[in-house]
Amino acid sequence: MMNNNMGNLGQGFSVDQLPQDDSFDTIPAGWYNAKITESELRDTRAGTGQYIQVRFDITGPQQAGRVMFDNLNIRNPSEVAERIGLQQLNSLLTACGLASITDTSQLIGHDVQIQVSRTEDSSQYADVNGFRNDVKAYRAVGGGSAAPMPQQQQAQQMQQSPQQMQQQAAQQPAPQQTPPWQQ
Repeated sequence: MMNNNMGNLGQGFSVDQLPQDDSFDTIPAGWYNAKITESELRDTRAGTGQYIQVRFDITGPQQAGRVMFDNLNIRNPSEVAERIGLQQLNSLLTACGLASITDTSQLIGHDVQIQVSRTEDSSQYADVNGFRNDVKAYRAVGGGSAAPMPQQQQAQQMQQSPQQMQQQAAQQPAPQQTPPWQQ
């Protein structure tokens, strides 16, 4: 017995009324204001190290809504890779105004500036034109580095759950944002 509704869409679809494919395109190289919206500790593919994957949501004014990721090696059999990753973590913590962290969730909600590069690439990570973006550096919003948080305030923050930290970050007024070209 055949189902009479199989394949019936219930309406007609026309190509001139459907949205077009929004192909993935890289963003121009430069400094962008961004908010850290996710961070998690992950094992490397080989299982021999760990890295912190950080998600940055660009807040604008250009490229608002775009998303960038960065991976910071914190444990790696390669001393060079680990040293570079720890230097990047130092830079990110400084940009966030944090003196130290014990959990990746402590990064969530912080506003920073990220320096994005655009390089040619033929891998699966390339856009339709053969380019990819990478996060190259961090700094505090407004340029420079943020002063680290007092230890008492940081200790209170470390006792909060990730949900409390996200709620608190959402209640904070948005910082005044300077476009990258005016810095």
